[in-house]
Amino acid sequence: MANSDQNRDAFPDDMSIDDDTSVISTRGLEAFGRKVTTTASHLIGPITDPTSNPHYQNAMTEIHKQLQKPTLQRSVFAIARTTPTDLVRSKLSSKEIQSRALAYVPDELLRNIPASSNSYSLFQGFQASFPDFTDDGKKHKRRVSRGRKMLDERPVEPGSPHAVQRLKKDKASMMHQLEMLGVRKNMASSEIREIDNKIANLHGMRKIILDRLANLEKEEAVLEHDIMDVESRLDEAQELADEAESLAMETPNKSEEDLSRTEEGFMSQSIYEKLPAANTPPNKKKPRNHRKKTLPILHEHFEPGTMIRSMRAHQDNITALDFDAPFGLMVSAAMDDSVRVWDLNAGRCIGTLEGHTASVRALQVEDNFLATGSMDATIKLWDLSKAHYDPQGSQEVDEEDEDLAFVNPDDHAVDPPAGSMADCPLFTLEAHLDEITALHFRGDVLVSGSADKTLRQWDLTKGRCVQTLDVMWAAAQATAMGSSDGPWRQTSRSADGSADFVGALQVFESALACGTADGMVRLWDLRSGQVHRSLVGHTGPVTCLQFDDVHLVTGSLDRSIRIWDLRTGSIFDAYAYDHPITSMMFDTRRIVCAAGEDVVKVYDKVEGRHWDCGAGITEAEKAKSPAIVERVRIRDGYMVEGRQDGVVGVWTC
Repeated sequence: MANSDQNRDAFPDDMSIDDDTSVISTRGLEAFGRKVTTTASHLIGPITDPTSNPHYQNAMTEIHKQLQKPTLQRSVFAIARTTPTDLVRSKLSSKEIQSRALAYVPDELLRNIPASSNSYSLFQGFQASFPDFTDDGKKHKRRVSRGRKMLDERPVEPGSPHAVQRLKKDKASMMHQLEMLGVRKNMASSEIREIDNKIANLHGMRKIILDRLANLEKEEAVLEHDIMDVESRLDEAQELADEAESLAMETPNKSEEDLSRTEEGFMSQSIYEKLPAANTPPNKKKPRNHRKKTLPILHEHFEPGTMIRSMRAHQDNITALDFDAPFGLMVSAAMDDSVRVWDLNAGRCIGTLEGHTASVRALQVEDNFLATGSMDATIKLWDLSKAHYDPQGSQEVDEEDEDLAFVNPDDHAVDPPAGSMADCPLFTLEAHLDEITALHFRGDVLVSGSADKTLRQWDLTKGRCVQTLDVMWAAAQATAMGSSDGPWRQTSRSADGSADFVGALQVFESALACGTADGMVRLWDLRSGQVHRSLVGHTGPVTCLQFDDVHLVTGSLDRSIRIWDLRTGSIFDAYAYDHPITSMMFDTRRIVCAAGEDVVKVYDKVEGRHWDCGAGITEAEKAKSPAIVERVRIRDGYMVEGRQDGVVGVWTC
């Protein structure tokens, strides 16, 4: 203290103030240096986690207090004579920064680093991904002084040391670029492998979810079956309750009986008056239409052309088949004179429909109703909701119903128990004189075509024929009136002469479209029973047709599919194939047809392309040749095809 007082007296007042300030600044810098040195020694020391050391905490607190003083900050920046960024860059190298950054990572995290097949580190990947040698990356480079640019751009002699140095520099730069390109290429390859792994994982997850959706739809189908069963029992109970109530109202009580006896006198009431009248119609319950409450969507998530299942439905050529909805009920008929009902969701036969004495040539399924037309000249109506079967196929059933759960564990053809379809027949329509070759019904109207060269309209509520249309008479009338369709002409496309006279038909309210063996497509008005338009174009018998609001699509043995515009009656489009067309159907997007091959011909109306779908493609890889497709049906992208060997295939389309 004495020395400081003497020094203070030896200098003037202004000089003492400046010296005091410099001394304070110097002391502050020295104190700050000691704190930084102490902190750095603990950072670089063998301590795993420096933040948990109390000495480190105290040192950092002291440093923060020192850095908050403005005089110390100005002194540090004045000594450095540069910015804080340049100060750090000038004192620490990139490798030192990387090592110090890694020193902050705890050992627990370092031990849990996932294994990687990449041969490059994170820093190499960052360095390669930075576009320092591209045009976009030039703006990220540090600016070079004008003098440096002039020195680099000055001309040099080819053999001078400066030229050699420049070439070496260019070579080093190119080698660096080549190395960085290799790193980036390896990074891109690693990203592709990672994406492939993710796609494989997504495919696995998609398969799991598809299986889950399939199980949900199975449970949904079982629950819907149970709901239909409860609704049927509820209707029966309600009917019995109504009958009991009506009988109670008609039965007189005791007082009324005594009053009636006194009024009778000696004459008793005739016993014959108590009998019902002979012409009293029986109390016949109208069949109920069971419409599906849910629609399956599983097939929409499969790739087009995927086989869902294949079933041995019959032992002979399939003549007709139809189904109500995807994964619903399918009915198939074959030349073995059998008609079988199938559960497409479970893939097994429900039962056999018995009643026809010959093969069924035409059938249609709509909701729970089925119409079949046979070579015995009869048409039968069936209610498939009255079938007795267990959709789950459970083995835990009663002893008397144990035959209803007929599971197929070995995936072989198993005949269903007898009597499972005994309650399905409704009534029989008899009026045709020859085999039924085509039929179609909508609502309470059914129209059938026969080899007796007539079309008949039936009222399904009364079960009788209400109108007969003679095709030959219509052709003769057209000839007499000088119509463009001309007289009846037998085409030459039928090789064996066995083409059906009425190949196909469809009815909608009072409109009827009919295709016949002369290649004509006639549009009838059922209100007048007259043909109001004839479509001329096919050169062979028409075997199939279907129409919507705008277009009518027909298939023929002349190996063509023709699309007609119903508004103008002209041909909108046509497609030719190598073999005759035996069956055809379309939905909102696709037209499918059986054209004498082992595959189904598909035309996508949206994409405008043709492609094949069926066993002919999948079995070709196994060196097998499946049978020819004879019949095909499609609904909402769910396709069913029947072949000449009795096999039925189910596909997504």
